[in-house]
Amino acid sequence: MFPDSLTFSIADWVNGWVDALVTHYGDLFRHLSDTLLQVIVQIEGLLRATPWWLLLIIVAGIAYHATRRLVPTIVLTGLLFLVGAVGLWDKLMQTLALMLVATLIAVVIGIPLGILCARSNRLRTVLLPLLDIMQTMPSFVYLIPVLMLFGLGKVPAIFATVIYAAPPLIRLTDLGIRQVDREVMEAVNAFGAHPWQQLFGVQLPLALPSIMAGINQTTMMALSMVVIASMIGARGLGEEVLVGIQTLNVGKGLEAGLAIVILAVVIDRITQAYGRSRYEAER
Repeated sequence: MFPDSLTFSIADWVNGWVDALVTHYGDLFRHLSDTLLQVIVQIEGLLRATPWWLLLIIVAGIAYHATRRLVPTIVLTGLLFLVGAVGLWDKLMQTLALMLVATLIAVVIGIPLGILCARSNRLRTVLLPLLDIMQTMPSFVYLIPVLMLFGLGKVPAIFATVIYAAPPLIRLTDLGIRQVDREVMEAVNAFGAHPWQQLFGVQLPLALPSIMAGINQTTMMALSMVVIASMIGARGLGEEVLVGIQTLNVGKGLEAGLAIVILAVVIDRITQAYGRSRYEAER
């Protein structure tokens, strides 16, 4: 048995810090929660109000623009049609709205942090262990303070998803910029390009495949959180899986699970296609 004299606990310190955060900034977090909830509700309402056939046409257009191939476009559109055919179209739209907002927030946070990491070794040294913690920490652990700050519902699900899904985008943005050929950067410097011109004119375009891979991974990880998100009040396909577990309804859970897989496949193929160069896409 480990000696009691050598044990210690950080639980009281963490609880005190979270309590102080709720006490002093509770109103700010509630305002942020209400604003974000309105955004989610508006996007979800727009998706659910759009005719299903129009959404399929839009997805087909995006898929063809990304892949430039007819067969993958038909397959991806047909897979989404199957989700509607089993009666899960409305749940699909709820999940899609949640995932779009979470992915957008992760992109807004992740790409700038990745750029800063690529430009600062010190920041990278500090941030990489934090990213490791964000990815390996069980999601239920950071759900506790998120629930205290935002309560049950879609908003804490969004924040929990962002915490889990943002690290790959930060890492791959940093990696993509660092892997830009030094000779190219030396040539750009020789022409006297401003740092902002170097970033937006050279580094980001050359790092785009890596950044798109990061967005792809972030989206996939966001989708992997939908069942956990349903446990704290977020509706959608994850809720159907949860109901299937609670009622031991294997068929219901399998249908919702396959719908999540189909959504993941559609998004994965489209983002991967956009991540490839035009030459690779047309081969």
